[in-house]
Amino acid sequence: MPWGRLGRLADRLRTRREALSMAIDAAVIALAWNATYLFRLGFERWWSARPDYDPWVMAGVIAAYLAVFALLGIPRAMWRFVGVGELRRLGAACFAAGSLSAVVVLMAQLQAVPRAVLALHPLMSLLGVCGVRIAYRMLYEHARQGSAAGAGGAPQRALVMGAGEAARLLLGGIQRQGWRVLGLLDDDPAKQGARIGGVQVIGRLEDVAREDIRADATHVIVALPGAATAARRRALDLAAASGLRVLTMPTLEELRQGTGAVDRLRGVEAEDLLGRDPVLLDEAGIAGTLNGKTVLITGAGGSIGSELCRQVARYGPARLVLYELSEFALYGIEQELSDRFPHLPLVRLVGDVKDLSHLRATCARWRPHVVFHAAAFKHVPLMEEDNAGAALRNNALGTYHAALAAAEGGAERFVLISTDKAVNPTNVMGATKRAAELVVSHLAALHPGTRFMAVRFGNVLGSSGSVIPKFKEQIARGGPVTVTHPDIIRYFMTIPEAARLVLQAAAIGESGQVLVLDMGEPVRIVDLARQLIRLAGMAPEEVPIVFSGLRPGEKLFEELLADADTTLPTRFQRLRIARLNDAAARERVGPWLERCEAAARQGDAAVRACLRELVPEFRSGG
Repeated sequence: MPWGRLGRLADRLRTRREALSMAIDAAVIALAWNATYLFRLGFERWWSARPDYDPWVMAGVIAAYLAVFALLGIPRAMWRFVGVGELRRLGAACFAAGSLSAVVVLMAQLQAVPRAVLALHPLMSLLGVCGVRIAYRMLYEHARQGSAAGAGGAPQRALVMGAGEAARLLLGGIQRQGWRVLGLLDDDPAKQGARIGGVQVIGRLEDVAREDIRADATHVIVALPGAATAARRRALDLAAASGLRVLTMPTLEELRQGTGAVDRLRGVEAEDLLGRDPVLLDEAGIAGTLNGKTVLITGAGGSIGSELCRQVARYGPARLVLYELSEFALYGIEQELSDRFPHLPLVRLVGDVKDLSHLRATCARWRPHVVFHAAAFKHVPLMEEDNAGAALRNNALGTYHAALAAAEGGAERFVLISTDKAVNPTNVMGATKRAAELVVSHLAALHPGTRFMAVRFGNVLGSSGSVIPKFKEQIARGGPVTVTHPDIIRYFMTIPEAARLVLQAAAIGESGQVLVLDMGEPVRIVDLARQLIRLAGMAPEEVPIVFSGLRPGEKLFEELLADADTTLPTRFQRLRIARLNDAAARERVGPWLERCEAAARQGDAAVRACLRELVPEFRSGG
């Protein structure tokens, strides 16, 4: 059948959808009226009773139905999306119209109309109007699948892991996109052999490795958004081991935030592999810190800064001040926030944290209550290679400028985004961030009206400069995938997870504290690379892994605490307070700041020597 021609005809008729819907419903109701007569009287009696059959009564009944349908908005519904909700509305409309018709006929004492006809006609009408809509949707979806198969070449055949409500919603969407679902897999014994959305549950999750089950499949789709973290990670591991390409539906968090549709498949991200339970926050405490307040975020267009903007916006601040050096990054986050939070007042400032006068003017004008300082140079090898002066100015002096301007502007809280590389630093970037922590601690003693704190965490998945996008690009090219060292490990956290914990730290932190985020278990980078290769549907031997050697300033193992530091627990499991042995270093901060600018102009050797004055544990080959 020429499905393309049917689709073009449907497009032309769609412009007259409401009138066409009313016309078809009128014809169906008329047929139902006659069918009810036929059912009630039999053909011979119905034919012999035709002299008593009044077509004007039928016309009145049709008019009553159409009036009720119009009142309830039935003609506005799009038939190709008809579902249970629309069928319920049709049921209510037919019942109301049938009752109205029966009352009018009985009050008019039209004895020729059998009462059984009045009683049965709403049911017959309901069956008819529902039937034509369901038939249309079936034809439409069949046409879509035929068109997708014709345009896309080889059909995509999938096994779906999960047989719950999420899988049911997923099936309806992807089948319309031309997917053929071969079967569902679920560990619930009660679901074995059951059918969901016309697709049978053919085994357990571990059966994805069976040759007879995966033989005809091209993809595995993981549809377990609400499963426990361990269960979801197990499913991803099983899917990766199958040798098929793995896709997943959005997580519950993505669905709640509106960043993913239930039938919008995506590749498995490194965040999915991290496998940690969601962060539970003191929402009331964070709201008390941010609601109705002016919040300034430096580095607002960066990976962490932009996510902080999104999360802060959810708590209803009075104003959000976006401070960003990159014009393009500032434009991007401003456009996103304007779309998602249209009523939130935004201040968009192109500014550099190295410019103290501009920061002072900004804080004096907008008077931020809370400042999140996320602006930083963070790429370790780049800062090692003739950029030490830029790192010192931006990371250490920039933090001093932002913190000082915030205090002079009357800010209640100043939160520095720090890093695990500040612990026993072996590179310039880490040393400058450790210096920034000490600067914040120094200012906490000088400005008691502002709470100064730092939040320290490790690598963030998906941030700019992250290794994950590089791995994916290399895998797409067929390799090789470059890993610096077979034993290198890193702590990882997702961007939203890190931002939420930063907000929680801001709500509970006291002045002078460094709060440390629990990063979970460290991850071997080579294992992460192998997992990404498997999830791309390739065997590890198909994509070679090459070890390129540690880069300048890079450690094999990152630390969240120095040997001399200790931590104190908070009431939040993922958040601890570092008790730092830095009293002597804080005393040196004031004079040290006066020498920084001169050292930054004298070159890398002078910068490293300057950093060692304040951070004696800094070990660098430069």
